[in-house]
Amino acid sequence: MESALGDSGWRGSPEGWLEAAYEALLESGVDSVKILPLAKKLNLSRTSFYWFFKDREELLDALIARWREKNTGNLVKRTEAYAESLAEAMLNVFDCWLDKTLFDSQFEFAVRSWALQSPEILAEVQQADQLRLEALTRMFMRFGFDEASADVRARTTYLVQIGYISMQSREDVALRMKRIPEYIAIYTGQVPQQRELDRFFARHGHNA
Repeated sequence: MESALGDSGWRGSPEGWLEAAYEALLESGVDSVKILPLAKKLNLSRTSFYWFFKDREELLDALIARWREKNTGNLVKRTEAYAESLAEAMLNVFDCWLDKTLFDSQFEFAVRSWALQSPEILAEVQQADQLRLEALTRMFMRFGFDEASADVRARTTYLVQIGYISMQSREDVALRMKRIPEYIAIYTGQVPQQRELDRFFARHGHNA
């Protein structure tokens, strides 16, 4: 995008304003996502905001669109990724829990906190939960489970991870990696093959 230059000088970019809003949301919650504080943080004039967004609500909508595309979009894609076995398919999903570029857990926590004070955002979160659960259920069904069993396994997989996020649980990476084979076995009923684990660990730069 070309820079917006004029009498008032550099006005920033929509991406810059959105990134500043994202950082404010994660640091202090949605009440801190306000135009004047963001302008001060960016060292821009308040009026420059209106070159890119109609109002604060449009900025908040853009934040939710970013969250939807990243966290829900990438999780659904990982459930659909090629896998030779269900254990490998689950390891594909676990990529989300270890790679912030695929699934941003801090963003997830911030949006879920926001949902506590906004019926509209709560509806967004509930829709995201439904889409993610449906994707996980389809993944289990692809590997031979009936719909009822697939649904329960999907819920077990997903709700445990959302619990980790909601409780802001912190695990040492080495400990988490050590637990992953057991998680896979519990969720799928399959013990992952060593070659599947090796590929997974390699993706995440972990030396088992």
